[in-house]
Amino acid sequence: MQRQGSIGGSAVIRIRVAGGVLLAAHLGLVAWLMLRPLDVPWVMPANLRPLAGIRADLALGGTRAAGRLAEGLALLAPLGVLLPAAHGRLAVSPLASLVRTTAAGALVSTGIALLQTGVPGRVVDVDSLLLNTVGVALAHLAVVPAGRALLRRRAGRATGVSGQVTVQEDVAQGRTPTIPRVGIAP
Repeated sequence: MQRQGSIGGSAVIRIRVAGGVLLAAHLGLVAWLMLRPLDVPWVMPANLRPLAGIRADLALGGTRAAGRLAEGLALLAPLGVLLPAAHGRLAVSPLASLVRTTAAGALVSTGIALLQTGVPGRVVDVDSLLLNTVGVALAHLAVVPAGRALLRRRAGRATGVSGQVTVQEDVAQGRTPTIPRVGIAP
């Protein structure tokens, strides 16, 4: 039985391969950016109070605060699109897809924060976890539902069905071959 809601033929392979390759490239870039040691004379203490760093950024002024917040939102935002693309399904609950993608983004952000504890010059900032997770969710909401709707329409035109993706049953191909048992050695 084919997976429910998956795109037929080579389109699914192209989308999954492109999503997987871009996902690996993006995670490699993020790892390179966030896990490099910093050569700094002193290091700020870890920020473990939620929203304290965001409040401090907002106190700096409009332009600097917007830049820092946008940086936090944009770091992992591509995961909101690349994770569903690597999954390659069209007929999925939008809420379940959002929750799954946001949870994966939060886990990736947490993993990066944990790995940063061993890198000189890097400290844990709980606000970066929050901003990264919100960025993943916003990117997912902005792109994925419209992209899936477009692909569903395109798949419907190709199959002659308007707006619905159906489950396709595999045709029975005969009896399953069996392998004779081999005797046990004495």
